[in-house]
Amino acid sequence: MKLRLSNYIIIILISFSSFSQNKIDVKAVFDIENKQIKISQTIQYQNTTQDELQTIYLNDWSNSYSTKKTPLAIRIADEYKNDFHLAKNRDRGFSAITSIKQNNQDLVFEQLKDQIDVIKVALKDPLKPNDSYSINLEYIVQIPNAKFTSYGITNSGDLNLRYWYITPAVYNGEWQYYSNKNLDDLFIPKSDITLEIEHPNSYTLTSELDLINKEQLTNRQIVKLHGKNRNNNKLFLSKGSNFKTIQSDNFALVSNIDDDGLEIIDRVLITEKVTNFILKNFGEYPHKRLLLTEIDNVKDPVYGLNSLPKFLKTYPNHFQYELKLLKIALHNYLENTLLVNPRKEQWLLDGIQIYYLMNYVQEYYPDMKFLGALAKIWGIRSFHAADMKFNDKYTLAVMSSSRTNRDQPLTMQKDSLLKFNANIANKYKAGIGLKYLDDFINSQILENSITSFVLDNKLKHTTTKDFESYLKSKTDKNIDWFFKDYLSTRKQIDFKIKQVSKTEDSITLTIKNKQKNNMPISLYTLKNDSIISKTWIENVTESKTLTITRNKANKLVLNYEKTVPEINTRDNWKSLKGFFFNNKPFQFRLFKDIEDPYYNQVFFMPTAEFNNIYDGFTLGMRAYNTTVLRKLFKYKIEPSYAFKSKTLTGSASLQRTHYFKKNLYAINYGIAGSYTSYAEDLFVRQIKPSVTFFFRKDDDLRSNKRQSLKFRYLDIKRDEDVNNISPTFSPNYKLLNIRYRNSDDNLINFNKWYVDFQVGEKFSKISFNYEYRRLFQSNRQLNLRMFTGAFIKNKTDITSDFFSFALDRPTDYLFDLPYLGRSEATGIFSQQYLDVEGGFKSKLETPFANQWISTFNASTTLWKYILAYGDIGFLKNKFDDPHFVYDSGVRINLVTDYFEIYFPIYSNLGWEIGQPNYDEKIRFKFTVDPQILLGLFRRRWY
Repeated sequence: MKLRLSNYIIIILISFSSFSQNKIDVKAVFDIENKQIKISQTIQYQNTTQDELQTIYLNDWSNSYSTKKTPLAIRIADEYKNDFHLAKNRDRGFSAITSIKQNNQDLVFEQLKDQIDVIKVALKDPLKPNDSYSINLEYIVQIPNAKFTSYGITNSGDLNLRYWYITPAVYNGEWQYYSNKNLDDLFIPKSDITLEIEHPNSYTLTSELDLINKEQLTNRQIVKLHGKNRNNNKLFLSKGSNFKTIQSDNFALVSNIDDDGLEIIDRVLITEKVTNFILKNFGEYPHKRLLLTEIDNVKDPVYGLNSLPKFLKTYPNHFQYELKLLKIALHNYLENTLLVNPRKEQWLLDGIQIYYLMNYVQEYYPDMKFLGALAKIWGIRSFHAADMKFNDKYTLAVMSSSRTNRDQPLTMQKDSLLKFNANIANKYKAGIGLKYLDDFINSQILENSITSFVLDNKLKHTTTKDFESYLKSKTDKNIDWFFKDYLSTRKQIDFKIKQVSKTEDSITLTIKNKQKNNMPISLYTLKNDSIISKTWIENVTESKTLTITRNKANKLVLNYEKTVPEINTRDNWKSLKGFFFNNKPFQFRLFKDIEDPYYNQVFFMPTAEFNNIYDGFTLGMRAYNTTVLRKLFKYKIEPSYAFKSKTLTGSASLQRTHYFKKNLYAINYGIAGSYTSYAEDLFVRQIKPSVTFFFRKDDDLRSNKRQSLKFRYLDIKRDEDVNNISPTFSPNYKLLNIRYRNSDDNLINFNKWYVDFQVGEKFSKISFNYEYRRLFQSNRQLNLRMFTGAFIKNKTDITSDFFSFALDRPTDYLFDLPYLGRSEATGIFSQQYLDVEGGFKSKLETPFANQWISTFNASTTLWKYILAYGDIGFLKNKFDDPHFVYDSGVRINLVTDYFEIYFPIYSNLGWEIGQPNYDEKIRFKFTVDPQILLGLFRRRWY
């Protein structure tokens, strides 16, 4: 009787468990020719909270492609990619819902106003605690082109699908829904998933789910898939699949990652090595198949390996493939088993992934260098970069963000991070932060705790708070600093040894915390290069004085093994041999290197440039102190020989930058000087001291809104032109220039304005410049610009327009503009155009204004990169009436702001296109400065 009763109870519990389990059943018919999926779907979801729910929310991320105003579209445009905005409607996907029913009754539903990839559904009856709702959906998905996010339909007709069907949003006391922003971070409850896929016979289906049944029809097949406790929904339909399966004892790795031409036996051995490492640290994988794709690799590559040309065998092929496989396998394993909210708490998954990636290299490739085989090449092996271990690259990437004041808290939402931080810096900071914490706690407590935490929380929803509580239960040390300072703030780490006094037996020293946080630092005593002792110093909020045993030590070093991600390690050591031993010796290197904190590094770089037609081709040598990581104090001395002018030219500069964690984020001051040609056989010497204040939103680094206020003094001395001597005009002058700039540089909406004030000995003037650019949904671009300037005082030579406002080609007496032939009046270099001051393209009869000027420039799209432009304005000279001026023409916009061609058509001069020497009227905008061109790349990442 007891046995029967217990069996009955077990059956009831199993039935209840089965009923309470979240379920998603999808029947999908693929019409690949029309790029559509017809879906019939059932969703069953349990309310595990104590709240009664009147409405529910669903994720419909297929609809995030539907317009140019969705959060996804805005995100893509924010990264200066115009392929989505310029795409044809048929290439953008959407979902069209025909019905949502509960118990065969239609439910009222709506897409959220600003998030049309989220659906709000009103239930017929309130969903009580521990009850489940079951709804039926009918809808069609139009598949987007894969070029936008890598998911969708490719040009070859293959389908890479993720987030392609509707899923329930998580409710854990509040609704956890958000829009698709191409971050691959949908947060959904684990569910039992059943897919019934009908697709053409010519396609091969690949999924992580288990194959239940396959039914062959005449031209199509129906495949049934199932998986328990799943939160992922990738599906691939391809003509001739390139996925390969390697079965281990516990689960199969299904992958189409480029294997770099490795033999099958090598792939099998590497796969076994990787799976054993994962199983050793995280235990059994709860599913039968782990899917690793080349898309995963492209979106989250092993940075450093992916950017190298194939012919450069920097690392062994098996090492490159091994790390790619391991990185993706770690990410996908954790994503499928440790169920955290990836939009809000991604750092935990990233930190564990990078932590074990570092452990793997440390265990199996302890001698692998950052530069790989290049570290052994003569000429390179003398560089400090050649000494760096492979794992040192993680700190290097984090420092590149911190040293430019672009770092962001690890707990910040993923969609608020700069692309560089989301993809690289924050992932690495999370990993090296766990290494830092591991070293601080010691005795393998952290590694064992991570393993047991993953095991205990496998396939359970968990949070950072859970991880914090779990970790604190495993150690007696105070680790609040890690969760409060390291994770949740932008506080950087920078300690220095301030004062040292020594006796034969003891050392008294003061450690200063230059960043005023509560993070610990490790103190080492060394005899030569051998470690005598290591002590963790805690609670150094400002400074701390302590006395330690000497034990024959001759050097004190903070963070000697570089476990702590300090922003600056140049002041981390003190010699105990005598005062002069603390001076860093000079180290001279040809070409830029990684910073070596034990030397004052001076770098030399041969230069070959073409800055203007008067100096022609120049060869020189640049001496500077800038390393791969940005320094706060920079200097540069660059003498060069100009072959055209046959003269020694060059430039020099000193700069100091201070960064702040507030809206005023930087102050830069310094002095620059140069000696170059400004005309044929004429030279100019410039000295320009300046100070600039930079502003931005400290709580929104993704915003491109920037402001700056610059003060500078210009001392210009020019050779006198004997052919144009004027008794009243001096070739030398000095002036003060103040400029406030405000910009919001975006792909869709661009606007920038500045106010400029100049005071010289004989004149003072003020000007205002405004630019606006808009890319409309019709793909038409509108460009507007306005310039107004007036002299407050002007006692300059009335016969000279050197300081006057220019209609089409300023004299550039500030020497700011990148003219290749600034003094040319004829020839191709006189046709160089820069949209400054008047901004006219035609060369009119009154090109200057010595009293005031006001112009308006506009252009708009005719077809693709061809635009029509028009300029109008008034200019006023002394003793003359105001002149009304205008011009118009066609602009070919090859690379906006970098390479453009202007063809004048009609102006005050009449029909220019029919006038003689028309080729001399064509204007060009172009740049040869590689730093300006690199800006095209940087703006996508920062």
